[in-house]
Amino acid sequence: MTFRQFAYRNVVRNRRVYAAFFLASVFSVMVFFLYSMLMFHPGIGERFITGITVIGMTSADIILYVFTLFFLFYSMRAFMQARADEFALLLQIGMERRQLGRLLFFEMLLLGAASIGSGIIAGFAFSKYFFMIVKEVLDLPELPLYLSWQPFALTAGAFLSLFLLIGVMSSWIVRIRDIHDFRKGIGAAADPFDYSATKAAAGLFLLIASYAAAPLAGRVNVLYLAVLLPPAATLGTYYFFSHTVLWVLDLLRKRKSIYWRHARLVSFAETAVKIKDNANMFFIVAIVSTVAFLSVGTLASLASYTAQYRALNPLGLVYLSQPGNPDEQTHIASLERELKQRGLSYEEVPLTVVREHSSFSGQPLNVLRESEVNRLARVLGREGVRLRPGEAAFLPYSPDAASRLEGAEIDTVLEQSGVKVAVRGTMNDLLFPAYALGTNSIVLSETDFIKAASAQADRLYTFYAFDVPNWEETVGIGLGLSARMSQAALHNGEEALPFFFENPGSDYAVIRSTFHLLLLTGLLVAAVFLLAAGSFIYFKLYTMLDRDRRQAAVLRRLGFTDREFVKIVNRQLVPQFFLPWGLAMLHSTFAFLSLQAIWKEITDLSIVKEMALVLIAFTVIQLLYFYLIRWRYLAHVKGSV
Repeated sequence: MTFRQFAYRNVVRNRRVYAAFFLASVFSVMVFFLYSMLMFHPGIGERFITGITVIGMTSADIILYVFTLFFLFYSMRAFMQARADEFALLLQIGMERRQLGRLLFFEMLLLGAASIGSGIIAGFAFSKYFFMIVKEVLDLPELPLYLSWQPFALTAGAFLSLFLLIGVMSSWIVRIRDIHDFRKGIGAAADPFDYSATKAAAGLFLLIASYAAAPLAGRVNVLYLAVLLPPAATLGTYYFFSHTVLWVLDLLRKRKSIYWRHARLVSFAETAVKIKDNANMFFIVAIVSTVAFLSVGTLASLASYTAQYRALNPLGLVYLSQPGNPDEQTHIASLERELKQRGLSYEEVPLTVVREHSSFSGQPLNVLRESEVNRLARVLGREGVRLRPGEAAFLPYSPDAASRLEGAEIDTVLEQSGVKVAVRGTMNDLLFPAYALGTNSIVLSETDFIKAASAQADRLYTFYAFDVPNWEETVGIGLGLSARMSQAALHNGEEALPFFFENPGSDYAVIRSTFHLLLLTGLLVAAVFLLAAGSFIYFKLYTMLDRDRRQAAVLRRLGFTDREFVKIVNRQLVPQFFLPWGLAMLHSTFAFLSLQAIWKEITDLSIVKEMALVLIAFTVIQLLYFYLIRWRYLAHVKGSV
């Protein structure tokens, strides 16, 4: 038997140790390959992969690469700990450390080659289905499978370098470290209740302070909280697992009515030992799970914005002409011509806008005419408004603003024209997007509007509202006007333009494709993170398998039944699986509260439903993963496999 054959048989013989590692590696390679196939696809690269999407997908590839490097390194250390007795035996019968390092290097290359090959094959096999999903996300007519050397070369080169690096590192570590150091794993701590009360309290304080500050996030202080809260929560998480949990268990240990009851003594003692020895692993799993939850939750909130986009933007096209705009009729004629060329039915409603100042608030105020607003309401199928002379109504800029302004009563004077009005309540329906008219607009009766407009006859604005039933098909209409708007925005010269133009349908197409692609990217990255997080726990369970088997044998001799043994195992496994997961869920919940507060201020958007679905989905996945690992663990401990 050659040396390389020995390495191959070592991998085959230890397939149970390497199973979770191999599956996680294959999945990482597959996800990386799918991203590469999408980025190099000739059918969507020019049309739908925007700058934000390219940055997002490239970042996902980099994150996957770096995280896989960390995952492989951590896994390699776990394998060394699980096989410490085997390494000691090999050294005892005459193998040199240099040869042992070569053995590990070959084993890692074999695993790497198998993972890369399997991941690329699985990725290419799944590519057609992946493209079908992307086709639905981007609403494309077709997204065919293609064959190119670039995705294959990028994936193989990236992961081959990873496995080579890990192979060299494992070979180097085994040469300089004492093999017996790897055997100091579970149970090495002399006192599992050796903790610092100060750090235990600090962990609780940092977490509670972070949770209390999270709902206070807003557009003003979001940058400060983004800098302060993550480090505080991360440090609090580390102290929580390394000190706070042990402090809580120590308090329970002192309550003998709780501790000295049935098999709780065994369960609590073992839980303390495993938490003490695996604090770093629990910390890593909690942080990785939090990142997975937040990435999917954040991107889901962006996708939620696209779902509510139409309600917030009821018009198909928006054109606002300032006084003295020489190109007003040319622009309007051009938009009408483009709509007709596309065969799109539309209804155009021009509205006259007077800019005033309110004596009540001292703020600028947009004033619109009752008859024109009611005509637009009829076109949109909304409810109009009836006003008497001297009365006015608010024009809401969002559904939340409509609910807040309902029943509001304000008496004010329009300072430029001297018209006195009593603003009573608001229109029930949203007729204008917030960016088109601003957040302070009212509608006046015919009589009062004529007075206000007469006082500023040479400073009247004209707002052209286009109702386009098939508004999603307006992509590309008004490209020249949009280009001028973008150019002015880049040079901070939007106010110098004599007009404002917006095409919500075109914006929606870009936003929808970008956000949905990023959501798909985030889901795949989160799946890799969660699989790796579960693999960390699996590795640790396997490294303590021999010790747990001996404990199980002792408990059986003491008379414990299988039912009692399963109960003890549950009490030990539940904290290992659900303590990091539970803390990650808490982190994510309060982070989502911050995100909800920010979304409320920016677009008046509610993401509660999306966040609940994300957390529930991850809960179900974690429960399934727990029962799968528990089933395999019990089988190993009982010696049935």
